Amino acid sequence: MNRPGRKAIRGRLLDFIADPAEAGEDGSYRYIADGAVVVDDGKIVSIGAAADLPPDMPVDHYAQALILPGLIDTHIHYPQTRVIASYGAQLLEWLDKYTFVEEQKFADPEHAAAVARFFFDELLRNGTTTAAVYCTVHPQSVEAFFTESERLNTLMIAGKVMMDRNAPDDLTDNAKRGAAESAALIEKWHGLGRQLYAVTPRFAVTSSEAQLEAAGALLRDHPGVYMQTHLAENHAEIAAIREQFPWSRSYTDVYDRFGLLGPRAIFGHGIHLSDEEIARLSETDSTVAFCPTSNLFIGSGLFDMARLRARGVHVGLATDVGGGTSFSMLRTAAEAYKVLQLNNQNLPALQAFHLMTRGNAEALGLADRIGTLEPGSDADITVLDASATPAMAHRMETIQGNLAEELFVLMTLGDDRATLATYVAGERLYCAAEI
Repeated sequence: MNRPGRKAIRGRLLDFIADPAEAGEDGSYRYIADGAVVVDDGKIVSIGAAADLPPDMPVDHYAQALILPGLIDTHIHYPQTRVIASYGAQLLEWLDKYTFVEEQKFADPEHAAAVARFFFDELLRNGTTTAAVYCTVHPQSVEAFFTESERLNTLMIAGKVMMDRNAPDDLTDNAKRGAAESAALIEKWHGLGRQLYAVTPRFAVTSSEAQLEAAGALLRDHPGVYMQTHLAENHAEIAAIREQFPWSRSYTDVYDRFGLLGPRAIFGHGIHLSDEEIARLSETDSTVAFCPTSNLFIGSGLFDMARLRARGVHVGLATDVGGGTSFSMLRTAAEAYKVLQLNNQNLPALQAFHLMTRGNAEALGLADRIGTLEPGSDADITVLDASATPAMAHRMETIQGNLAEELFVLMTLGDDRATLATYVAGERLYCAAEI
């Protein structure tokens, strides 16, 4: 894809320099009421007052909108775009009844490519520019995903699901083949352009000890790749782990035994964790992805963010489509707010937007590349409008320049309609209307 030349994106700039939960709200963000981000060759060159722009510089001007770093999703399944809104099942039944049926279709490369195109269209329409993504057990599903990501020049983390038991025959590999196929995909795609690979055992329920050992060997043999899987989402799932791994002290201990914890490890859910498990996740710098819409929809439970953060565990925010019910990180933040309210906790708007940008980038170890508007960062940018719908505009009439209140409107009433534009490496790939 051709890179655009130097230009500016003008509007109200907002990014984060620290976590509001730690630094306090006033010292956590940078805001320029009439600012400009200058981008060139896929990178942010500078930010500052719009008045300082050279008069001959091309400008995309969003007068009243907020210009932020591209939103980041730490846990999502691209093969599950047609599983959203599948009625009435908890996790293990939901997998058997809906998800495994849909994922078998990805043996067809044309189907995988078509769904990948739809998936990226939805991400960009919702302002998401980076995600940690599960493909299926089929290598062709990964090829389709990374081919589309490379075409768009998006920074994505993804991998082939590894499953060798407790799934339909058409969705299982074996320890040797799963490792060989994953290794070949790593060699081809990891570090190619902006593509990053994640070793992806679906969860310990569907992987034998031999396969988990193979996953650990892949991580040792390929330093720098990620690892993603599921952890402690559902009580029946945890019971299955106790039965299948009777030697283990806990669900987390299973992954730990095979070397799957660490700074690039992302564990989806983490709802039902013991103190010992939380301590081990913290010691290994592992990340837990909070998936509120999925946890509510499938009835898995309420995430205890304060408990994990107090013990030093990295927490990301994620949609978990298709157990999750929206591609929108704004809708996801709204549901996170409600989940935490039910747990006698809170999620202020500034903290939510930090999570969606710099916080998720830090959780993925990518804050030097994405998640901020810092010069030198990749020019992944999202433009949001807090008056995008009649209800939002009506509510905004009562807000007198209070940034935190405006962000709260965005995260509680906003969805894809609030995304005016999405830029990837400085190129506008989505625009709601001509500017």
